[in-house]
Parts: sequence; structure tokens; C-alpha cells
Amino acid sequence: MNYLRRRLSDSSFVANLPNGYMMDLQRPTPPGSSTSSPASPATERRQPPSLPGQTQTQAPAPGNFLSSFSSVVKSAQMAQSVAAAAQAKSAAAAAEGASAGTAQPPKPIVRKPKILLVIDDQHTDWAKYFRGKKLNGEYEIRVEQADFSEINLASYVTSGCMVDMQVTRGGSKVVRSFKPDFVLIRQHAYSMTPGEDFRSLVIGLQFGGVPSINSLLSIYNFCSKPWVFSHMIKLYQDLGPEKFPLNEQTFYPNHQQMVSIPSFPVVVKMGHAHAGMGKIKVETQQDFQDITSVVALAGTYATSEPYVQSKYDIRIQKIANNYKAYMRTSISGNWKANTGSAMLEQIAMTDRYRLWVDSCAEMFGGLDICAVKAVHGKDGNDYIIEVMDSSMPLIGEHVEEDKQLITELVINKMTSVLLGVSTHQPSSIKVLLVLLPLTTQPRRSQGGHRSASASPSQSAQGSPQRTRSASTSPSQAFQPPLPASSGPGAHKQPPQLNKSQSLTNTFTETLRGNQTDDEAKAETIRSLRKSFASLFSD
Repeated sequence: MNYLRRRLSDSSFVANLPNGYMMDLQRPTPPGSSTSSPASPATERRQPPSLPGQTQTQAPAPGNFLSSFSSVVKSAQMAQSVAAAAQAKSAAAAAEGASAGTAQPPKPIVRKPKILLVIDDQHTDWAKYFRGKKLNGEYEIRVEQADFSEINLASYVTSGCMVDMQVTRGGSKVVRSFKPDFVLIRQHAYSMTPGEDFRSLVIGLQFGGVPSINSLLSIYNFCSKPWVFSHMIKLYQDLGPEKFPLNEQTFYPNHQQMVSIPSFPVVVKMGHAHAGMGKIKVETQQDFQDITSVVALAGTYATSEPYVQSKYDIRIQKIANNYKAYMRTSISGNWKANTGSAMLEQIAMTDRYRLWVDSCAEMFGGLDICAVKAVHGKDGNDYIIEVMDSSMPLIGEHVEEDKQLITELVINKMTSVLLGVSTHQPSSIKVLLVLLPLTTQPRRSQGGHRSASASPSQSAQGSPQRTRSASTSPSQAFQPPLPASSGPGAHKQPPQLNKSQSLTNTFTETLRGNQTDDEAKAETIRSLRKSFASLFSD
């Protein structure tokens, strides 16, 4: 700046400039005129050149240039400040808009639904139970249901498993290809019946790394009943015959070893079959030799076990943390309780039954769905004969409830495996919801005898609540209503029984007749009291 000031103050520099340049520095500024609007170059050229004496009198002319230069600089600075203010205002407006936008709910992100392959027959529409359900509130569930015989697959190391499904819906053939994210298996993967060997599909699902219920490892192991029975023998050896009364069984790899049996009658089971198929009751040595020839013709293994004269069959099932116990009695008199007419009743869940099913549920890495079948003989002893996996049929009056339990189990498992989110909920919350109506129910004056002689259907409907409460919360003691201690007729009223006791008493009455009602009822009450006392004790 000082350099410009010295340079422009030199008169020789201004004199050597061409005509028309910087003439405003060579003439005095007229009064009242603005220094920021100089005359045009054409007008300045017509003016005569200034005399040397006049340049001496115009010494302050460089100051006029500096003032105009400083005004330009000031205007530039003002424009820069205005631009900065406008930019700051726009930034503030954008920040305000962003803060206002956070208050509005974000747009939902559309995620690709997870595909659930359900291997089951068409009697149960599983898509109905999963409709409206989501994994962790984010992913919808798309259900593809088919039999084992209606699917085929190909598995790859990098891309996983691709399933081709050909099903018939409403008379039309539907063909679809998809990549399942999870599998629910509700059918037997293997049977010696021609055309029912689907073990290759189980291997393909395992090859593709598809998670399932039950696990594919357990599904494949359950394709051989003697193999499963060998693991039950391990439980029998660990727990002992008192806690785990396993029925004795003999295995024959082929017909050549079927020579003789120490005692008769026996039940011979040929190969791997279901629903009572392949079972023969043999009462003599001659009949046993005849069945040996049939085994030779079939070319398979066989097992034999002592025939137990059963009073009724017992089935204890477990779905996740839910337990139920059933009793089935043959009415038609057939030695197979699942053949002909039979009466099915739900009974109370005891510690003994729970130990059976919990021990078997630990086989093959864990069984989410399983059931234990046993026979209660006329000698008063129990004999465990079989374990079933996720392909077990649902029985009783609570089939819909069991399907809902399986649905919730699959959703929780898919959320845990596919999303890595644990959805385990403690069962004590459900126990409180179940126990409150039972413990706070007011006692009616004439309700004692009525609860003891309730119909089987009413008792069966109330029994699952007691079964769940007894099995899911052993640490919380269940306190039944205390009998009335005052009143003239208090000692004459029969004790108020819970629903499970009334169920068992009702079934006992049908078996023993009306002549021993009091004895049967008293015996049942004593046994159930002992069971529940040991169940809820610390």
C-alpha cells in the first residue's frame, strides 16, 4: 500500500500515462460530484492537456484514488459479509429442518422376508399360525409347506440349499424354487415302507447348513429306533431302574441270531416302522420261528421285548418348556392301545414323568419337541418303551394350543439363529398368570362335591393349567385353598380338589366302579399329595 502511495504521488508517472487514462487524478474534483463516477474516456480525450502549473496545484489527487480504492475494498468486504450472513442463515434453516425431521417417524424399511419350510401333510395349514408374525418385529415369515415326497433339493458350499417344490393346491400343480432359511420337520424322515426313505433330503439340508426344529442331527439319528433305544439304555444305566424304568429289549441284526426266547409272550418289532406297523405279538416258540422266516424275507434287523399286560399307556410330551401327560386306555381290548377304540385323558404332571422326558430331551444335542411313551402294567409298574421326536402326532383336546406353542418355539428359534437375538422369557411369568385364578377363586358352599365329580371333559380342560404350573415353576409353592375351619357342617364337606385331582379321580371311578369310589378317591388323593409335596418342596 505504501508502494502504491509513493508511486502514484510521482508527477512524472502520471504525466507519462496515455491520453484518457486516470484523468480523474489530473483534474480537480468538481464540488458536489461523486468521486466514484468518473467521466467517460471520450469526454476526457476532448479536453486540452493540462498545463504544467496546474499539476502543481493538484497534489491531493492521489488521495482521491486511494479513497475510491478503499471504497471498493469496503464494498467487497460488505459483499463478503452479506454472503457469509446468508450462508449462516441457510445453515441455521437446514439445521432447524433437520431437527424438525427427527420428530417425524422414519419411513419403515422393507426387508426381505425369511422363508420357513414346513415339512408336514396338508391336514394342518401352518401358514395360518404364522400369519402376521414377525422376527424381532422386522422380518416377515413366508411359509412354504410340503411333504417330504413333494420336495427335492440341491446343496452347495457357497450358496447353500435350493429347494424345488411341486405340490398340488386346489387341483392345480404348483412348482416353486426357493432357498429356505429355516425348516420345521413334522414328518418321519424314514420308514421301511416303500417310497418313504427321505434320509437323503435330511443330508441335503444338513449339507446346505439350514437350521431346523428338531436339529437335523437328531432327525437323522431318529431314523433308526434301535439306535435311539441304545441311547435310552445309557440313561437307564445312569439314572437306574427306579428313576428310569426302561423295558428290556433284545436286538437281532439279522434273522440268523433269532434262535430262542427265554420267556413268552414277547413283542417282535421288525425294522423301522411307525404307528404300530411291524409289531407282532408272539406267544409260543413255534410262532417265533415263523416270524423269524418273515424277518429273513424282509432282510432287516429285528427286536424283541417282553409283552406287558398294560392297564393303560402313558405319554409325556414336551414342547419347549411346556409339559403335558396323557393316559390312554383301550376300550376294544386290543393289545395295541392305538388300534381300535381307546379313551384318552390328561393326567397330572409329576416329577417322575418330568425326569423321563427331560432326560430324553438331552439326547443328540437337545430335542426341542419330544415325547416319551410308557406302559403302566397291571402289576403296578411303569415300563418306558419309546421316545418320539418332532414328528410326534398331537393328541388330546389341546391340539390347537400345542400348535401355537410350536409356532412360538419356531419364531424364537429363528430369531435367535438368524438374527442373533435372544428371546428367552422366564416361565415364572406364565405361572403367575395361571396360578392367580386358581388361588383367588372364591369357595362356594356347594362347590366341593361338584369339583370332585366333574365331567371328564371339564377336568381335561383344566388339567393343562395345573400341568404347566407344576412343571415350569418348582420353586414357587402352589397352595391349594384351605378347608373351612368354622361352621357346623365343615367336617362333613368333602375336601375341595384341584382340577388335576378331579380328572384322575374321575378316570379312576370309571375303571374301578362305584363300589370302591371312596377307597379309590382316598388313594388317589394321598398319592397326588405326596407327588405335589415333593414337587414343590425346596
